[in-house]
Amino acid sequence: MSTTKTRDLARPAPAKASPAKPRRGLRGSPTFNFWLFTGPFLIGLAIFVYAPILWSLWLSFFEARFTVTPDKFIGFENYTYMLTNDDFVGSLGTFTVFAAFIVPTTWALSLGLALLVNRLRFMRAFFRSVFFLPTACSYVAASLIWKMSIFSGVRFGLMNTVLGWFGIENIAWLADPNPPWYWLVIVTARLWLQAGFFMILFIAALQNIPDELYEAAAIDGAKPGWQTFRYITLPQLRATSTAVILLLLIAAYQAFDEFYNLLSKTTWGRPPLVELYHKALGESQDYGAGSAGAVILTVLICAVTLLQGKIMGFGRGEESK
Repeated sequence: MSTTKTRDLARPAPAKASPAKPRRGLRGSPTFNFWLFTGPFLIGLAIFVYAPILWSLWLSFFEARFTVTPDKFIGFENYTYMLTNDDFVGSLGTFTVFAAFIVPTTWALSLGLALLVNRLRFMRAFFRSVFFLPTACSYVAASLIWKMSIFSGVRFGLMNTVLGWFGIENIAWLADPNPPWYWLVIVTARLWLQAGFFMILFIAALQNIPDELYEAAAIDGAKPGWQTFRYITLPQLRATSTAVILLLLIAAYQAFDEFYNLLSKTTWGRPPLVELYHKALGESQDYGAGSAGAVILTVLICAVTLLQGKIMGFGRGEESK
């Protein structure tokens, strides 16, 4: 026994493991690594985003015709001019109606597709990919396909061919504002391009809903279908629905590509961005008025977004709902 104790005392104490040191960066400083990787992005953001925004705001207070370096300060005259311009004000009003229609339509279509795809028991990934693929398509390419193939005004267009089977005469979809058939062309193109992306957002939200909620509802006597959708699924999608609606509102007021390519030779049905494009880069090249219109449009988008977020409770905690 004593020999054993002597041996134990003679053994050297195990060395204490030194605490792991944090790995250093390329130059031994995490701060240097941060600026090394984010610096180019921040520089590009400052040059190509923030600098043009500030320059546009500065131009809006000057008389800037055919120049981007004006020297005549005119205050709020450009804002007064744009707010009294019938074409610009009319485009704002028209696209407020357009947003009021396209936003709930896209929301409902995206949610409906998400519910259908999420219920599939086979080939779910295939259908999810099929509905999402249009998101990767260019707005310009889709507009040209809609204009030259599907909704062409000649009898060889797809829609006119289908209507001809039922004895309906050809329709000039994009050449005549009375009746405004061009809205059908624009709305279908935008739905095709956008619905798949927001469907993915809703699918992700649906998969995060706990199954225990549906089991508890079934025990309480809730019928599968409308009751579970109204009282369980829809409330659980509140945050996602709010984000989708906000994104759709902003996208509706920023519509440009499809309108410019579908209605490039017309003077009606122009969105605000197309009006600003013709104002700033048209014959007059009035950069001051165009910049003022851009500021007005930005303020309108922010106001509508904040109002919508306030109505739907965006950013509120669960305890305050």
